[in-house]
Amino acid sequence: MIDNSIFNSHTAEFHTLGCKLNFAETSTIGKILAERGIRRSHLGETPDICVVNTCSVTEEADKKCRQLIRRLVKKYPDALIIVTGCYAQLKGNEIAQMDGVDIVLGSEQKLDVAQYLDKWLESKQSMVEITPTKDIRRFSPSCSRGDRTRYFLKVQDGCDYYCSYCTIPKARGRSRSGTIESLVAQAREAAAEGGREIVITGVNIGDFGKNTGENIIDLFRELDKIEGISRYRISSLEPDLLTDEIIEFVAQSRSFMPHFHIPLQSGSDPVLKLMRRHYDSALFAEKVNRIKACIPDAFIGVDLIVGARGESEEQFGISRDFVSALPVTRLHVFPYSERPGTLALTIDGVVDQHTKSVRAGVMINISEGKLKEFTKQFIGTVRPVLFEQPQKGKPMHGFTDNYIKVYAPFQKEYINRLALVRLCEMNEDCSVNGTVISGPDEL
Repeated sequence: MIDNSIFNSHTAEFHTLGCKLNFAETSTIGKILAERGIRRSHLGETPDICVVNTCSVTEEADKKCRQLIRRLVKKYPDALIIVTGCYAQLKGNEIAQMDGVDIVLGSEQKLDVAQYLDKWLESKQSMVEITPTKDIRRFSPSCSRGDRTRYFLKVQDGCDYYCSYCTIPKARGRSRSGTIESLVAQAREAAAEGGREIVITGVNIGDFGKNTGENIIDLFRELDKIEGISRYRISSLEPDLLTDEIIEFVAQSRSFMPHFHIPLQSGSDPVLKLMRRHYDSALFAEKVNRIKACIPDAFIGVDLIVGARGESEEQFGISRDFVSALPVTRLHVFPYSERPGTLALTIDGVVDQHTKSVRAGVMINISEGKLKEFTKQFIGTVRPVLFEQPQKGKPMHGFTDNYIKVYAPFQKEYINRLALVRLCEMNEDCSVNGTVISGPDEL
């Protein structure tokens, strides 16, 4: 192994595409490299190393990854380019053939980045391709902040669901988790570092504990006890794994925010069956209504796919009417994307690109209306806001407990602190201008 001193004074630039889990892992990669003497490059500084953590949830995501890699190679022709993440796992050979790419790391190897740097430098090769293994078993812990105020705690990885349209099980492997003891220890470390908010991340976090004999609600209860952490947000929970016990726990919790993200994908039961989802629209509606009964102010985000194979105009209409009637806050709309090797490719009823775009536009309009109505009802009220570090010269911003984005004039003492804020006026993007009415943490 090369002595750590070889990396001293070297700099790295990090780029993340995709989900919160990727952001958590990128932050951890940054910490690993920092331990080897490699610091993050400053704005305007030319980095020695570029790390790209990729996404492959859609063909558009693959395209964005390729475009980013090409831009970085052109911008930093002398930098060492490392590519990892889901796109690297699924299409490592494709990435390896791109000009300027030096190291390709699959899902099993991404947190061994320092060792592969050693290997690359020792071999003095212009290219080291790490062929991703298909058998992904390792659970790589991650609780990191990076440049953000909030921390991301990875509690679970992989998925056993094999929905017909999805490549994530191939990109991430089977479901596996850390232990409650180890995850609580990481959250305590975040608190000791001054962290106030933690986002709980994973691929299918409701499946937590399959390999350890533990369960997600017990993890939530233990995390809720940690002093110093004021807020937890649950990144996403499958509707069939979102139990009444979890909803009731969040309703009375000290620190779990009234904020849910639930993937629906379609409001049509026939389409849900074609997708091989594990619930029907009635169960989904039951979960949403249960949340609203227990936590009326809760923010509920919903993932939705339009134009999947088999989604006829009639089935789209059913899906549209279903989400229109649901008391949810925001829709995250994705046009269906063909993914190689998925069962969806065997389904009849291909929807053309124009129709997918039209359907996406319809759902986005519904989403914008719902978000506006949700935000409007809180204008004039007072809610707790955790303020984040803004860009230089910009007003500070933060989120209410129920995830309304709030702006206020910059005051240094409020950064990474909780304050009570009156929500005064709504902006076009449904963010809100607010007035701070209490000092930091005077709640």
